[in-house]
Amino acid sequence: MPISGFFLFISSLMISIFAASLTAYADDTPVTKASVAEQTAKTVCAACHGADGNGVIALNPKLAGQHSDYLIKQLHDFKAGRRANAVMSGMVANLSDDDIKGLANYFAAQTPTLGKAKLNGTGSLGEKIYRGGIAATNVPACAACHGANGEGLPKRFPRISGQHADYTAQQLKIFRTAERANAPMMQMIATKMTDAEMQAVADYIQGLR
Repeated sequence: MPISGFFLFISSLMISIFAASLTAYADDTPVTKASVAEQTAKTVCAACHGADGNGVIALNPKLAGQHSDYLIKQLHDFKAGRRANAVMSGMVANLSDDDIKGLANYFAAQTPTLGKAKLNGTGSLGEKIYRGGIAATNVPACAACHGANGEGLPKRFPRISGQHADYTAQQLKIFRTAERANAPMMQMIATKMTDAEMQAVADYIQGLR
């Protein structure tokens, strides 16, 4: 299916499921912002991110346990076009500020599953980059912003521990090419990294806990 057709299909499906969810709640359950957000997450967002934010599709991010402020910013960036993604732009187009906040709070409250590095454990290139940066090209240590265990810092830096390596590496690459341009610091850092360095540190991050 062409990307445009897939986008229209997913968007239509989202609207239909969301409407059905509201109808189901209206029958016998009080509708609250939290209940609508949870139902939306479990019916619409689940296809790509998992019902609890621990999706298994490696090119889509895990959302469980992510800081709500970070998620709110990303959803607003998708909606405003500051972060380009055809599917996500369609998903958030009709979300209100309250909808966005509700979804962010729901995923932030979920327990993230642990990941495992494939090759980059203790003493690896990935660990060296994460904890010490790359001196030769002035790449700072990832831990300086994201913390020793990848927990991040609310309102400033996202939680990255256990994140899919494929997703992390992909994001670093599109920061480098400016396809993703909503985090200037990450764009600057990514331009100084090779594909091998990106893959190594992404693999290490996947195993952080």
